[in-house]
Amino acid sequence: MRVFEKAPAKINLSLDVLGKRNDGYHEVRMVMTTIDLADRVECESLPEDRIAVHSSVPYVPEDDKNFAWQAAKLIKDKYSIHRGVEIMIKKQIPVAAGLAGGSSDAAATIRALNRLWKLGMTCEEMLEVARKIGSDVAFCIKGGTALATGRGEKIHELPPLPPCWVVLVKPGVSVSTAQIYKDWDHQPAVHPDVDAMIDAIMRRDFSAICRSLGNTLEAVTMKKVPEISRIKGHMRQIGAEGILMSGSGPTVFGLTRHESRMQRLLNGMKGYCSQVFAVRLYKPNDALSKYE
Repeated sequence: MRVFEKAPAKINLSLDVLGKRNDGYHEVRMVMTTIDLADRVECESLPEDRIAVHSSVPYVPEDDKNFAWQAAKLIKDKYSIHRGVEIMIKKQIPVAAGLAGGSSDAAATIRALNRLWKLGMTCEEMLEVARKIGSDVAFCIKGGTALATGRGEKIHELPPLPPCWVVLVKPGVSVSTAQIYKDWDHQPAVHPDVDAMIDAIMRRDFSAICRSLGNTLEAVTMKKVPEISRIKGHMRQIGAEGILMSGSGPTVFGLTRHESRMQRLLNGMKGYCSQVFAVRLYKPNDALSKYE
């Protein structure tokens, strides 16, 4: 039997780092929302007791460095599963882009194995597994819009954003999240107003959401990837209503409520970068989980 899960990307609307913790992680406060750019994760039972991961792109690890592999191992150990699984990841989300592609693949794997192996895991039990893998995996279990605190594993749900288009522009480089946080430790920090973003979301005020966008890591990544600044300037000229780098970067997104402006952004940025996407916000209830 095979099970299919959608693994949507996320963007950070507000990302603040409060400092380094004793466990080596950083204490964060960040508001995230899922978007309708998604990988597809397929899980199929294997008769032999092993975990096999295959990706549609060559530069994604297929061993225990892959978050989906780690998710499967944790579930097998937790529930004493002595069967194998083959995990196929069909990538659409750019890799090392600040969009939580690997984390979302892991979350999709947890949801898929819960159904494939008929484990009856509650949401909290799935979150317990997710928290052991990576900081964004817990958020990706349910998606939607949420405030994440701690090292990113404490999730506080927020109302959905007003409908809008999201135009994503990924420069032709990748960055290391660990290195960006390490560099952040040694630079003066600019802290976004996370509470202002939460308030704007609660009021469903799109203009205030755009004004409140902020990412303390953006200035750090920009020093390594100056193209981020040029992308933001170009998107501003075209007319994006809100612009920000997502996560540790280097992907930049622009928000607009207008389809005509989205088309101008899409066309204008396609001549600027090779990886450009225009998507809607993602609704978790729209997820299509399938058996075969």
